[in-house]
Amino acid sequence: MAKVNSNATQCGLNFSVSLLHPRYWMSWIILIFMFILAQLPVSIRHALGRRIGDYNYRNNKKRHDIVETNLKIAFPELSADAREKMIRENLQWYACAMIDYSLLFFAHKRRMASMLQIDGKEHIEKAIEANQSIILLLAHSAMLEFAPAALGYHFEIFGSYKTSKNALLDWMIAKGRCRFAKFVVSREEGLRKLVKALQPERLMIFLPDEDLGIDNAIFVPFFGKNKATLTTTARIAKMGKALALPIFCWYDPNIKKYRTQVLAALKNYPSGDAETDAKTLNLALEELIKQHPEQYMWQMKWYRTRPDNESSLYTINQ
Repeated sequence: MAKVNSNATQCGLNFSVSLLHPRYWMSWIILIFMFILAQLPVSIRHALGRRIGDYNYRNNKKRHDIVETNLKIAFPELSADAREKMIRENLQWYACAMIDYSLLFFAHKRRMASMLQIDGKEHIEKAIEANQSIILLLAHSAMLEFAPAALGYHFEIFGSYKTSKNALLDWMIAKGRCRFAKFVVSREEGLRKLVKALQPERLMIFLPDEDLGIDNAIFVPFFGKNKATLTTTARIAKMGKALALPIFCWYDPNIKKYRTQVLAALKNYPSGDAETDAKTLNLALEELIKQHPEQYMWQMKWYRTRPDNESSLYTINQ
């Protein structure tokens, strides 16, 4: 099993011969396939992605229904036809993203640079000029992995990753992220290492919107419905004396680029009041998501955790 290198000057996971075990052979075949996909032009990659998305739209009822449940909550004004259109587009973009992630592993960095754009970079530069530590609050869009790639060309960045049961997958994800990041830390190592690494001119990327249960969370509205929202985000900002800047990444088919939108630092954040801070966070994320809702990860159960005595918003089959 590969282990995280604790030396902050190194990045990622050490390769181990155990990753050549037969149980990983199918994963290696997938990686070879991803290498081939990375060589294809975007028109072919996304045509394939749309076909896969359409297949999931027609045949993956569980995923369809989760997206539908979330969209009914977030956008109740949508007609049934408009909602179905967004469900289909959302599943198409998700499939396109899964194919495009091959670029993060295998595309040449000069080629990658030509595909990336940052809007609002001046907000980061202003914070750096003020000698402020910075946390970039990255929303779970389908194309989220392209945000660290874009930022890594201009700034020193670091962040965390969630380990899986597949050691080869962990190795590849960490390797892909380390092409653009200074270093990465697994969630299992806790927040202390992340906070200690915070310093001016080194940007932390943190995903704040996932429903991870009631621990370290508080119920506040997210698109009008109470959601278990992390209080960890404000706590990190306080401990690291950092400014928090919300960001969102999406693919713009008009200019054929992966665009990362950076908002100005959240005002009076953290305020010292957990509920106020959680509301401030969610409102900022909503502002970003509403600009490109079809590319947000509505496949995730954002409202999975419910207050006491409140029934699940998702059916058993979801």
